[in-house]
Amino acid sequence: MFDFIRKHSKITMGLLFLLIVPSFVLLGLNDYGQNQGNTVVAQVDGLDITQAEWDNVHRQEVDRLRAQVPGLDIKLLDTPEAKYSSLERLVRERVMAAAAERLNLGASNQRLAQELQSNPQIAMLRKSDGSLDIERYKQLLASQGMTPDMYEASVRSELSTRQVLAGVVATAVSARAVADTSLNAFFEQRQVQLARFKPSDYAAQLKPSEADLEQFHKAQSSQFMAPEQAKIQYLVLDAQAVSKTLQVSEADLKTYYEQNQQKLAGKEERRASHILINAAKDAPSAEREAAKAKASELLAQARKSPKAFADLARKHSQDTGSASQGGDLDFFSRGSMVKPFEDAAFALSKGQISDLVESEFGYHIIYLTDIKAPKTRSFEDMKDELSAEIKKQMLQKKFAEAAEQFSNAVYEQSDSLKPAADKLGLQIQSAEGLGRNPLPGAKGPLANAKLLSALFASDSIEKKRNTEAVDVGAGALASARIVEYTAARALPLAEVREQVKARWMSDLAGELARQEGAKQLAQWQAKPDEAKLQDSLTVSRKDAGKLPAAVLNAALRADPAALPAFKGVDLGTEGYAIVKVTQVLPRQELPATEQEQARGQYTQWWSSAEGLAYYKLLQERLKVKFKVSKPAAPDRVKTS
Repeated sequence: MFDFIRKHSKITMGLLFLLIVPSFVLLGLNDYGQNQGNTVVAQVDGLDITQAEWDNVHRQEVDRLRAQVPGLDIKLLDTPEAKYSSLERLVRERVMAAAAERLNLGASNQRLAQELQSNPQIAMLRKSDGSLDIERYKQLLASQGMTPDMYEASVRSELSTRQVLAGVVATAVSARAVADTSLNAFFEQRQVQLARFKPSDYAAQLKPSEADLEQFHKAQSSQFMAPEQAKIQYLVLDAQAVSKTLQVSEADLKTYYEQNQQKLAGKEERRASHILINAAKDAPSAEREAAKAKASELLAQARKSPKAFADLARKHSQDTGSASQGGDLDFFSRGSMVKPFEDAAFALSKGQISDLVESEFGYHIIYLTDIKAPKTRSFEDMKDELSAEIKKQMLQKKFAEAAEQFSNAVYEQSDSLKPAADKLGLQIQSAEGLGRNPLPGAKGPLANAKLLSALFASDSIEKKRNTEAVDVGAGALASARIVEYTAARALPLAEVREQVKARWMSDLAGELARQEGAKQLAQWQAKPDEAKLQDSLTVSRKDAGKLPAAVLNAALRADPAALPAFKGVDLGTEGYAIVKVTQVLPRQELPATEQEQARGQYTQWWSSAEGLAYYKLLQERLKVKFKVSKPAAPDRVKTS
């Protein structure tokens, strides 16, 4: 059977093709894999949001944050809470878009133009005449993977969705009396006394036996684990690796040089002086005629005595930037001046004075003082630059081809990276001690969460297969495979005795502190006069003093009608605290300006609350459904 397949491989492949392809057509490609990307994680207005969409949005958010904060710990972005926040943001975007469509909200071309003009990145692309440099605009968007149409559509969509809540948030009103009453209550002060029961006060009396440590180590073995580790090999395909394979012949260099001599020589530069008589485009015709007449008189004087041009400019030019310099504009190339001025200047010979030139600024008289011809460099001088330029032009196409070869090679021969390395001339690199999260100081592919996730997938661990080709940023692809894997394991007591002892003492001391605190709370509530407390403090939400947040919250929640009141607060690893609230004090008086600022802040809070309430209403109307559960919040500090 296998001999037949080896001898008739083409026939066999043809039969397999005829059998398999129709089943793909009928059943769908996804039925053959374990791809979970189509799993529905939420619904908005009857439309599904898939796991793949959620993953993509979260990845974009992670990339954005890492670009803004390079030293950010990737672990903070890989938590269930962080991932769920990305899903909530995605759902919110879909809700706003659906609401905008239902309400027929849109953005006019004029409003779109205003928004684009206010964008500082786009404002930097304006030419000296105020017009937008379209080529640089396209380049900026291309670097973000967008065309102008795509970007402008996204801005228009954002403007539309922004209107959904604007009508609610922008019209929120809070009455002055209501604001003052709420703020006074919120910033009320409490006079309190405190008693702390710290674990460190009880640690000295603890002496664990060997049996205590053994029992604790056995019960808490998951706390004393050696993490899983892997020794790996990996390949990186980037622009630098591809550029090394590019070869440019001497003949190609010479051909490129001969065909692009004018371009390679650079731009011709011209130096000119000018006299400007201002005349706005929308000025009355009489005003423009008067300006033209004055400019004509100056033109006649300039032509009569060209050597006095600088003096004429100092006395009469209304260009404040150049008049003091005798009208001198220094050297400039094409694209630096408004078009009518540029066309006239580049049509003059050295020492020639132009006719009147009309532009949007008024009437110019141009005196061409110098011409700097572009310098032509020899082929030998430019050889290295030409080679680099041609390779740069070749790189994009070659990288795309290499990327496809790389992706196919690491997948098709998944038990080794060597075939891909040999095929593309790449070097196999190694690393040890890797885990599911990047090591401190890790850079490049080894700091990429997606690559590590693929590397520690069950298939990769068990079968030591290559990962798929992963985009690791900076225009690079990487694939890795595990060479040796050590699973997480519980460390024996002998190796972690000191850690076990410290943890045992910390836990037990904390428990003793909490027991003593709870005992004292009951006694002092029964006999308040016996309470041994620190000196009185005055605290508020604005000024917590040195109180832990949980203690302050307990004090502020005390019933003002039942004072003095004792509250116990379990501080977890910090022990226990008892706070006695003795008096409620009014909010501190504020200067009039600060009071107005506070009322303004309250109005913002109120508008935010109304906006949130309206968003909740939209969620109900659009029948928003989350198909995945929200991660449980971490345990909170207990109070009693």
